[in-house]
Amino acid sequence: MLLFRDLSFRHKIPLRAIVLVLLTAVVLTAANITREYDQLRSDLLDNAQSLGRVLAAALITPMLHDDLWRAYEVIRMPVETQTQSSLVAELLMVLDPQLRIYVSTDPRTHPVLAELDELGPVFARLADEISTLPPTVHGRALELSEAEDFFVAMPIVFDGVPLGTLLMAYPKSIFEPRFQAIVNRAALVTLLVLLVLLPISAYWGRRMADPLVQLADCMGKVGDTIPPESECRLYESRDEIGRAGTQLRQMLGALREKQALEQQVIASERLAAIGRITAGIAHEINNPLGGMLNAISTYKKHGQAELATTRTLPLLERGLLQIRDTVAALLVEAKVKSHPLTAQDIADLDTLLHPHVAHKRIQLVWEGELTRDVPLPSTQVRQILLNLLLNAVEAADSGTEVVCRTELLQEHLLVKVSNQGEPIPADRLTHLFEPFVGAKPEGHGLGLWVTYQLVTQLGGAIDVKSDASNGTIFSVRLPIGDQKE
Repeated sequence: MLLFRDLSFRHKIPLRAIVLVLLTAVVLTAANITREYDQLRSDLLDNAQSLGRVLAAALITPMLHDDLWRAYEVIRMPVETQTQSSLVAELLMVLDPQLRIYVSTDPRTHPVLAELDELGPVFARLADEISTLPPTVHGRALELSEAEDFFVAMPIVFDGVPLGTLLMAYPKSIFEPRFQAIVNRAALVTLLVLLVLLPISAYWGRRMADPLVQLADCMGKVGDTIPPESECRLYESRDEIGRAGTQLRQMLGALREKQALEQQVIASERLAAIGRITAGIAHEINNPLGGMLNAISTYKKHGQAELATTRTLPLLERGLLQIRDTVAALLVEAKVKSHPLTAQDIADLDTLLHPHVAHKRIQLVWEGELTRDVPLPSTQVRQILLNLLLNAVEAADSGTEVVCRTELLQEHLLVKVSNQGEPIPADRLTHLFEPFVGAKPEGHGLGLWVTYQLVTQLGGAIDVKSDASNGTIFSVRLPIGDQKE
């Protein structure tokens, strides 16, 4: 029982349907066999009563004239004319009113004038039963459990005066061939019905169980992560299971949105914290850095021009300037005044990128065109596009295309940069805009972080999708006329 209870509904419902079909078939077959048996017994009784009435009428004259031989011929005739398949008695005897044998078809075993109750216990019980019969009864079936025969007693009456009783014995084995034929026919019909119904029951049972199994499988996948909608195939209908699947689908959608918002909040907080840390570090470095650079500049103007000093100072200056440029990248000053973005700014980018595109042997495709000036700071927007396009060119496979599409909407400028190259690993996508991470392990990881900072300062949003079939697509959405000061 425990094993069946733990089975999946995919197997439990079809098994229950099959058991129900089997039980129904067995009950219907048993009822059909019982009905056929009763019908066979009724046919035998009707046949016996018809024969008994005919013989009883024919025996009246011989019994009135006490003609034993004529009476013997009357009861002997049905036995001699019976066929193997006919329902004819194997023994007939005529009893007088005192229940003595008047004549029988087997006089050696049942001699004339023998008392019926002296022929054995079965006949003794028959004598008791016959003695209670009313003289006007049309005939009665007498079935004794200990007897091998089925008896029918028919009174012989003339003008209301009982002359005796006609007793006919039918062997119970006479039922066996016909009963066996009925059983065989019922079994064959039942088997044919089962051959049709069992596959149908199994199929419909499985169809009924599939929605429950799908619902349970989808719920089982919910854990630390929310399964994507493509992994949850839920049954759709207006019944109870369909409504439960609809509610689960809506709940999973809400959980996915919540999870995505939580990831965005975590990423934003992480980047904000990193920005605060890097701003503090840059501030602490810039103060002594500016003093050292001023000292070098003063020494170059007013110091002694020794040979070693002349060679050393440029090296120090270049190193300090490199540190300053790195710090400037960390600070990302986005408040520099610049003219609005124009179509010429985009054309300038194509010129700047031409050497890189030619070196990688790829094609740079520009889609969309700015039909008017856009009130966005051109310096910052050009820096965003330049960083994204340089990364796309670097990541693209040789012989492919890098596509930059600009679309001017009513309230936003939408820019999409795509390339067909090796997709970015999933474990790097969640940290892609953090400093020193980047799209590739070999990069310094500041370009995308700077791009993120610029987009954020302009009040926009940046998103990335990367897979083997569609390549890598960076999407930037910048609001027009709502930049942060």
